[in-house]
Amino acid sequence: MSASRRVSPSERFRARVDELFNSGRELGEILEEVARLGVALLFQLALEAQVTEFLGREPHARSERDHEGLRNGYAPITVKTTSGPITLERPKLRGNREPFASRLLGIGVTKTKALQSLVIAGFVRGLSTRDVEATLEEALGEQAALSKSTVSRICGVLVSRFELWQRRDLSDYELDYLFADASFFKYHPAAKGEPILCTWGITTEGRKVFIHLSAGAAESFDSWQAHLSDLRERGLRPPLLGITDGNPGLVGAFEQVYSESLRQRCAVHVARKVIAKVSQLDQDAVKKDYWAILDGIEAPPGEAATSIARQRADLFAEKWGQPYRRG
Repeated sequence: MSASRRVSPSERFRARVDELFNSGRELGEILEEVARLGVALLFQLALEAQVTEFLGREPHARSERDHEGLRNGYAPITVKTTSGPITLERPKLRGNREPFASRLLGIGVTKTKALQSLVIAGFVRGLSTRDVEATLEEALGEQAALSKSTVSRICGVLVSRFELWQRRDLSDYELDYLFADASFFKYHPAAKGEPILCTWGITTEGRKVFIHLSAGAAESFDSWQAHLSDLRERGLRPPLLGITDGNPGLVGAFEQVYSESLRQRCAVHVARKVIAKVSQLDQDAVKKDYWAILDGIEAPPGEAATSIARQRADLFAEKWGQPYRRG
């Protein structure tokens, strides 16, 4: 059997997660795709672990009980979820006295939103057996309950992949722009959302890179200072420009850790605040005029481009300042 054929489906899922973390795609896309892949990986690991329990041995291991069942490859199977269909590889067996029936399959539409949040949250804080058991039961029902050994194996595999990525050296990155923001995820189905701190950037060659994820008790100065200090300790040099929202903890931490860098407020966050202050009737026009300030400036970065943007901003203020006074 060739080496490629001995790679399990769950290992291929893990490789795809690794590729995503290093793909340089937009943060929102990465988190969404990692969540979907994480759910698929969780299902695949559970399927493979159930077969291991059923046969009483690990893949490629020999046993005196081989006549009671042998692994015989995989067959694709689609599972419907509330986040769309996911394709798994169902283990095939031959020679087994009793038919193998996974408790994860044939259960209809599953509630995977909770599982997606669990995967992202678990990456940065660490999955516990209790977390996985509770969320799987909520999403799949009691009939899909897994053994503690299976759940423990799932936790270990997911977390180990993320920890390798989280500790990688950052000295090879030279960034023009470093973006910092937080997304909120639930660690338990009934819990409030807690922040996951995210940083990503654009290199001097124009390549997008996903830098770091970490858990934060709050979007506080201390949480952001620890996150950004970790980047620096792993070799990330000061970027030309940092882009943040208006959170004072983030602003203060960035200006302390990367004091050599310039910093500006994120244009997307400013746009949201501006649009929220106008009537629904005018929102589309205000949004279009706002982005026209920054789009299509035919000048090199620097004073010339800044001057053009300021002139456009003055025209924007003149047009919309009369019906909507500052307040």
